[in-house]
Amino acid sequence: MFIEGYDDGPLEAGESLLARPGFWSNHLLGICGAGAKAERPVPEWFGEDGADVDAMSESLFDPGRWPVFRVLGADGSGVVVVFRNLIGDYGVDFLLIRPGGSCAERIASWEGEFSGSGLTWRELVRIAGSSAGEAGGVDEPAARLLLLLPLLDDLEVPEEAPERIGAALTEVGVARETAQSTTDHLLTGLTGKAWHDPAWGSPLSG
Repeated sequence: MFIEGYDDGPLEAGESLLARPGFWSNHLLGICGAGAKAERPVPEWFGEDGADVDAMSESLFDPGRWPVFRVLGADGSGVVVVFRNLIGDYGVDFLLIRPGGSCAERIASWEGEFSGSGLTWRELVRIAGSSAGEAGGVDEPAARLLLLLPLLDDLEVPEEAPERIGAALTEVGVARETAQSTTDHLLTGLTGKAWHDPAWGSPLSG
């Protein structure tokens, strides 16, 4: 795989990994730890177990293959998520792809903590809700939203946010019984403040 402007390592399409157990814990559990002081983050929040997470880690963090997840619109613009598996410099890079296929711009990275420029909730939802069409990559709205969730940089997310995130979690396999608490942990980590919306019911409501 080739991404113009980003030739740091052996890039490989990673979309097939999304359906495998352990992926979402690897991608999102670190966010929960950023703000959830009372509880130690565990894979069970995502309906997964440690063995699955460890097995997935071997695929996601293989220096010989850097998984790439494309969250693109029909015009080829959007965000590309790259697991940068450079020995001694592991991390996740978020690349902005502009219309017309110009060089990718690294806008943010996750290396135990977030650095760079994030997205508002409105921007995140707009990109996640687009259709990839012939551009390829990830086309399921739930997976697109969760792939981009580490980019959320918005202290005042709207009331719709927890329900939307919870619904996305259930669509990728998180049990409805735990989707609300997992969403709380994610939003607490992302916004830097305790989060709980008592008015939010089932993530499938509405």
